[in-house]
Amino acid sequence: MSVKPAAPRSVLFLCGMNSIRSPIAEAIARAILPRDVFVTSAGVHKGEPDPFVSAVLKESGLTPPAHEPHTLDDLDDNFVELIVTLAPEAHQRALDLTKSQAVEVEYWPTPDPSLATGTRDQILDAYRNVRAALDTKIRQRFGV
Repeated sequence: MSVKPAAPRSVLFLCGMNSIRSPIAEAIARAILPRDVFVTSAGVHKGEPDPFVSAVLKESGLTPPAHEPHTLDDLDDNFVELIVTLAPEAHQRALDLTKSQAVEVEYWPTPDPSLATGTRDQILDAYRNVRAALDTKIRQRFGV
C-alpha cells in the first residue's frame, strides 16, 4: 500500500525565463492541487510570454498564469516549502539560494520545447509533450 505524499503548503516552479516550462507547471499544479496550496513560478532571467504556452494550456482547459514572466528577485524571500527546478541553470540557482534555508529542492529535467523546429503543428507537439510530462510528474509527485 503506497502512502499519498502530503502536498506542501507552497510550491515554486523555477526555470530559465519563466515563459514556457514553469508557467505550464504552475497552471497544471493550480488546477490539480488543493486550493490552499500556494503555487507560483519564476525564472532565473525574465522572459517574454510565449503564445504556444497559452495555446497548449487552453487545449487542456487550463488557465495560463495571470502574471507576466518574472524572476526570483521579484518574489518574496522565504515563502516556499518546495522549489521544483525544470532546467539546469534554475536548479543551480535554487541550490545556491537555499544553502541556509529549510527549503526542499527537486530537479525535474524538462526539455525546452522552444528549440523544436518544423511546422506549427510539430512545434505545438513539442509543447504538448512538455505539458503531458509535467502533468504526469505533478500527479505522481503529489499523489493526485
